[in-house]
Amino acid sequence: MPIHKPQQRSAAAPGEPLGVQQAEAALVEHYPRLVRLAYVVLPPSLGRHRRVLAAHGAVQRALPGARTSPDRVRVPAQSRRSPEAPEGPASAPYAWMRLRVLRTALAYERRPGWWPGRLPAPAALRPTLPVVWGLRLFPRAGGVDELALDRALSEVPGAVRAAFALQLLDGLPETAVRALLAEAGAADPAGAVRRAARIGRPDRAAAQVLLRSGEFDPCTVQTRPSDLLRRRHRVRAVALAAALCVVAGTLAVAAEKEVRDEAPGAGVMIPALDPAALLRTAAEQWADTSRIDFTAWPVRGDRRGDGELLGRALRAWSEPSGNVQVSTTPGTVGVPPAQPPRLLFAGEVDGAAVVLFHDGGVRVVRYAEPLAGGGGAALDFARTDDADVTTGAAVVVSRTGEKARFLLAPWISETTTRDLLAPNTPGRPLEVDPDGITAPVERPAAGGGCDAWPVLQLRSSERIVENHAFLVTDLGDLAPAHLTYTPKPGRGAPARQPREATGPDALLAWARTACSLRALAGSGVRAVNNWAFAEQRLPEGGASAEWLCTRADTWRGPGRVLVQFLQPAASPTAPAAVVADRDDTALCSRFGQHILAGTHWKAASGRWYVLAAGSRAVDRIEATGQVRGAAGGPTLAVRAPRDASVQLTAGLRGGGTLAAVR
Repeated sequence: MPIHKPQQRSAAAPGEPLGVQQAEAALVEHYPRLVRLAYVVLPPSLGRHRRVLAAHGAVQRALPGARTSPDRVRVPAQSRRSPEAPEGPASAPYAWMRLRVLRTALAYERRPGWWPGRLPAPAALRPTLPVVWGLRLFPRAGGVDELALDRALSEVPGAVRAAFALQLLDGLPETAVRALLAEAGAADPAGAVRRAARIGRPDRAAAQVLLRSGEFDPCTVQTRPSDLLRRRHRVRAVALAAALCVVAGTLAVAAEKEVRDEAPGAGVMIPALDPAALLRTAAEQWADTSRIDFTAWPVRGDRRGDGELLGRALRAWSEPSGNVQVSTTPGTVGVPPAQPPRLLFAGEVDGAAVVLFHDGGVRVVRYAEPLAGGGGAALDFARTDDADVTTGAAVVVSRTGEKARFLLAPWISETTTRDLLAPNTPGRPLEVDPDGITAPVERPAAGGGCDAWPVLQLRSSERIVENHAFLVTDLGDLAPAHLTYTPKPGRGAPARQPREATGPDALLAWARTACSLRALAGSGVRAVNNWAFAEQRLPEGGASAEWLCTRADTWRGPGRVLVQFLQPAASPTAPAAVVADRDDTALCSRFGQHILAGTHWKAASGRWYVLAAGSRAVDRIEATGQVRGAAGGPTLAVRAPRDASVQLTAGLRGGGTLAAVR
């Protein structure tokens, strides 16, 4: 399609009344920009379909009426601009239209709590054109980064979204944004600008590109049908009312024909919801590809050809009914597929018909319906972008009571189970059926005593030149978490890298920290690494203690850190002491390689000490506050009362200081 440059129009002179024609010219010329602004500002709770229509409606209703008095519609003067200059985003007509659009979009969040969720309260926001019947509209689906930005915007008020959009879409400075928000009726313009400045950090340029992508473009939309069964019921009700009023057989026949025309299967099937359009990977493709993830999984299961089951699963995914229980891991969206997903499995497991889909490299979706008896279906979403040989090695296909079954990747050549709290006990072979489904595996106890921590020990096939063993554990999500270990720093040796947690040192460390994994259950964890960042000789001639940083990386990006102190113990499974807990941090990752931590410790003599340890780059630690002391090197021990308040800081070998994590 040829792209024509917008026709340039002359602007009104400073202070000249703005007529309807000038406002219409600004609206037509900058319509996509204004609609995108409205779409971003509108509350995500409307849903994407209603947001698209509301965004177009807000822009179209911003045009003043033809009978509006010119004296009542004026725009501010513009400085340093000739009358011959073309209109642009900085022109007075555009700025005036932008203000009206902004007021309308912000008003959606100020509707009273008792007002129906589908409609805003102000009279100016009554539903008008555009209206779409029988179709659902939504912008083109973006990637992982777009989804993350959309989630971040959904968690802030409309004024913050408006400030973010005005800065990144229109390039307005903070002062101009505050003034515009105040004029639009925002309650706290300065606070909105401050909060908007934190969105998209540290790469605001990338955030600007994402905001201009198709994910936030309500002018380029895709369509799918609305709820066909609900539409059929409504048409029947209308037909019945008409028959009672008119008593005309011809009207009843016409209504019945309309019902048949709108029944599922009568019209064109949307490709993303068509079982015949599902992507299916060939059985041996995993051994001949450089991309070893869920895209390489072949379709398995004895009901993979059951079109009715697959159709029910896709319809439940598209618009789940009230009897479908939906769950999503943090950071995962439950929106319908934009393109046909990949079918991984369809079969019967533990009394349920189970279907597993993989959607565009981002999500794994599990649908399960009982084969007999009552109860509704279940629909579970889990984020799995950038999965690899280990994090894409298994998916929970069934959970019954205290056990779970896993569907294994085709590259898994050996499967055993072991208990992390029995580090010296070898793994036990686990039976796997021809479809790759394991026998039931004990799940880690969610509460009560922590007497065992079952894990899967898997080995990858030599056909993909891997042939190494690794551990995964069930933390309550569809994809189990991968467990790794980083050994203690060697003297003069380069920094160690995470490795598989199958060696003796790794198993001993996990035996003392496994129970801390309970705190990570259901949080969308991708992998957990135990980093032995320091070893310390204890005071009064004691033995050595270890400092571990247990880092959990989530699929959505942010991580959680537990710093654990492992003092000598009679039992190899004595739990470590958690001395620090930090959410949403880069600590103990490749982007946060320096750490300092401390704790109070009681010697056998009964005397108390403050102990501190840092990672390999720490060359000095200092304690201040109620107790003072200093030590060269990565560890410190100083006498201190049990409840003494102490501040710890460290100097780094390459320069700079480091505060202790709490």
